[in-house]
Amino acid sequence: MGVDASWISETVTSMGAAFSLKVRRKLHSVQSPYQKLDVYETEHWGNLMVLDDAFMLTSLENFLYHEMMAHPALFTHPAPKRVVIIGGGDCGTLREVLRHPGVESVVQIDIDEEVTRAAERFFPELCESNGDARATLAFDDGIRWMREAPDGSVDIIIVDSTDPVGPGEGLFGPAFIADCHRVLAPQGILVGQSESPFYHMETLKNYHRAMVAAGFTDRRSLLFPQPVYPGGSITCTLASKGLPLDVFREDDAGRKPFPTRYYNAEVHRGALAMPEFIKDALSVL
Repeated sequence: MGVDASWISETVTSMGAAFSLKVRRKLHSVQSPYQKLDVYETEHWGNLMVLDDAFMLTSLENFLYHEMMAHPALFTHPAPKRVVIIGGGDCGTLREVLRHPGVESVVQIDIDEEVTRAAERFFPELCESNGDARATLAFDDGIRWMREAPDGSVDIIIVDSTDPVGPGEGLFGPAFIADCHRVLAPQGILVGQSESPFYHMETLKNYHRAMVAAGFTDRRSLLFPQPVYPGGSITCTLASKGLPLDVFREDDAGRKPFPTRYYNAEVHRGALAMPEFIKDALSVL
């Protein structure tokens, strides 16, 4: 990452690419036991959170990511009541999950409390549901939490992780994915952030391989825009335990009792249609 007097850049050396935002000032900087966290005020994108020099989210476009990490899985499961979020310290995905009135409990486990405290200060709109009685925020090791969780105790697991380096590395591993399969109840759904297919296709393929090895019966990678991430788009990958993922509760999605800015039933249906280059890459698995 590079910073000069008015611009901040995330560089992807392996792809010979970079993305830059014009900034006004640095608002916050802290070195936690796990990663370096910075927050900047940008000229046009609102506030920007950066972890270990990688762009995480801005005020302007985070709704794309948070809505797609939550709503496709929740409208695919027949009756999601028990949800676990691994990571997700900015609490935007938690907010989206709690929009669903049928959800009875959400446990969010993020290893780094500094991320949540920074979100409360600089992205308060993402934290507006943190006090919901259905929510439990735990600052702990999500890999260990999943390893110790009871069999069949969760309906949906959302892995809202950073890139597969540092604190997020183990969340892409086969042992963790296998634990998620065990902890999910029948018809349960795992959904995880699965990187850019343009920049990180091998990561996406390995994620699917781990899901196959764990015993998941269906998998779908949904591609959607994310302007501040490498390549300008990202995927979330859904895997199910005995539930087809090519159908969802379209009527419920069409009548959702809460506002969204990106997700709707038509977007969900369209996102199920994988582009040919992704289909070709995954067809060898």
